[in-house]
Amino acid sequence: MSLFWYLLWFVIAVGLLVTVHEFGHFWVARRLGFRVLRFSVGFGRPLLKWTARRDGTEYVIAAVPLGGYVKLLDEREGPVAAADLPHSFTHRPHWQRIAVLLAGPTCNILFAVLVLWGMFWANGITEIRPRIGDVTPGSVAARADLRAGDDIRTLDGHAVGSRRDVVFGLLDAISGGGQVDLGVQGADGAMRTVHLAVSDATQRRHLTEPAQLLVGLGFDFWNPPDGVLGSVSADGAAARAGLLAGDRILSIDGTPVKDFSDIVHQVSARPGQRVTVVYRRDGTEHTTLLDIAGDRSSGRHAGRIGVGLFPASMMQHIDLGAGAALSSAAGEAWSMTMLQARMFWRMVEGRVSLKNLSGPLSIAEFAGDSAEAGVASFMSFLVLISLTLGFLNLLPIPILDGGQILFQVVEWLKGSPLSERAQIFGQQVGIALLIVLMGVALYNDIARQIG
Repeated sequence: MSLFWYLLWFVIAVGLLVTVHEFGHFWVARRLGFRVLRFSVGFGRPLLKWTARRDGTEYVIAAVPLGGYVKLLDEREGPVAAADLPHSFTHRPHWQRIAVLLAGPTCNILFAVLVLWGMFWANGITEIRPRIGDVTPGSVAARADLRAGDDIRTLDGHAVGSRRDVVFGLLDAISGGGQVDLGVQGADGAMRTVHLAVSDATQRRHLTEPAQLLVGLGFDFWNPPDGVLGSVSADGAAARAGLLAGDRILSIDGTPVKDFSDIVHQVSARPGQRVTVVYRRDGTEHTTLLDIAGDRSSGRHAGRIGVGLFPASMMQHIDLGAGAALSSAAGEAWSMTMLQARMFWRMVEGRVSLKNLSGPLSIAEFAGDSAEAGVASFMSFLVLISLTLGFLNLLPIPILDGGQILFQVVEWLKGSPLSERAQIFGQQVGIALLIVLMGVALYNDIARQIG
């Protein structure tokens, strides 16, 4: 994919989510009687602006679409007429100021919940069972007697249904106390408990680096052999061409197939085309003509043939009604936010690697890749970034919403405004901390690109 593609979807994602954030501030401020001077989508030179006759608020669409801002009436930024003072930020009750500051992060979290709700209600929840593949001899997993073919059922007594649950749970447990009990069901159907423990703090920190957790513990999840079809839909193009689950695809129109992702890539690029497929079944090679169907449900015209990587026995799908979907969405958003909070605090303590910080280059890459994968993938990316944006803005760093909330709480308890010197010092500390975080994130971005 081109640099323009990554940049385009980065701008769309960041612009949308920061605008959602600022809309939260704007909406609550208006409802509580604050005077809103300007609501800008984007920064820099205005491309389009108009002023509301009712209250004089200026609405702006600006040239740099990487966020936005809400400007409130505030005598600290200039003279305010006596008649307007009741609507100025510093003349409103402290609880109302805090409510306005909280509204931005809250709106990001609510946006994530609403997106998850729609996805769960429309599509249900599909999970891949966490079955163990290879186990490295002599590894942490091998010493704990984790075996190939084991299905992980519980993690520290809590039921898990997907690989994602297991990875997040392991990351949380290993970065925390360094040990975890897995309830597993063996290939013979018997249940047993496997105790994974990593006592060395340096090793635990290394396991929190990107893509190191399972490798460091010494196991991976089971995947079908390369190029083998795990499932074939009865009404799909593959079934009409005579393909069956278990067939090994060797080539498509003469181009060799290495793995299932190759099949997806080649098929999605040929909607509406007829291709020649060479495959192996029971040790014998066969050739068939395959008419690739076109599909626009992902937001782009892509080829589909109705095949899956995993057999039906490895998949679990749950359809949800409106109420159950909302409950699941709220629970998912809460779990993800709390995990982010724990990981961030452990990062501050030095127990989680700073290599997990991602900067604009990585975010742009994730945005472009998720958009290429389809609407559902991009919406999942938006959920993650929106929750992250909401959480980070609640941190007690003076330049962020959380820091401004802290200022307001101190003023409320103190009974008088903080000195200008204290506020300036806090802003300087906040800017310095953000520069450090952004520097580390950018370094990680560059290191990933080089690596």
